[in-house]
Amino acid sequence: MKTEKEKMIDGEYYLAGDPILIKDRRRAKNLLHRLNVTEYRLTKKAKEILKELIPNAGPNLYIEPPFHCDYGYNISCGENVYFNVNCVVLDCSKVTIGSNVFFAPAVQLYTATHPLDAELRKTLENALPITIGDDCWIGGNSVICPGVTIGNGCVIGAGSVVTKDIPDNSLAVGNPAKVIRKLNQ
Repeated sequence: MKTEKEKMIDGEYYLAGDPILIKDRRRAKNLLHRLNVTEYRLTKKAKEILKELIPNAGPNLYIEPPFHCDYGYNISCGENVYFNVNCVVLDCSKVTIGSNVFFAPAVQLYTATHPLDAELRKTLENALPITIGDDCWIGGNSVICPGVTIGNGCVIGAGSVVTKDIPDNSLAVGNPAKVIRKLNQ
C-alpha cells in the first residue's frame, strides 16, 4: 500500500494532514525562514540552505528572497536557474525545470489542485507535475497551473496564466495563455 507521500507525488488523492507530510512541510518552512529572513542575500550559508532545501538543483541556482515552496525536494533544476523575488512553487508533485531558465518576480508554479467534488475536497487533495524546458523566460506575475509542460526556448508574457501545454520556441501571453507566435524562426 502506498504512503500518502507516494500518492501525492504520483498525482493520486492524498491526505495533506499526514504526519510525514506535515513534518516535511515544517522542515521546508524552517529552511525558508533561514533563507528569507536570516540570510536574505546569496551568501555561502544561503547556498548551503538552498542545497538542503532543493537537493536536486544543478549548479548556479540563484534565488532572490523571499521565496516559498511546500517541500523543496520535489523541485529539480538544471544549470543556471534564476528565481527573482516573491516566487512561489507549490511542489506537491514534481517540478522539473531545465537549464538557463529565468523566473521574473512573483511567478507562481502550482502543482497542487483539489477535487471538484465538494465532499472529497474536505479531506483530500492531489497534484500534477509541471515541466519547464531549457532556455525559458517566465514573465512577472505569471501562474503556471498543475499538469502543464512548457517547451524549450519559450517566453511566457507577464501576467499570463498558463493552463495548457506550450510547444517549444513559443511566445505565449494572456489569461488563459495562448501562443501568439513562434520564436527563433
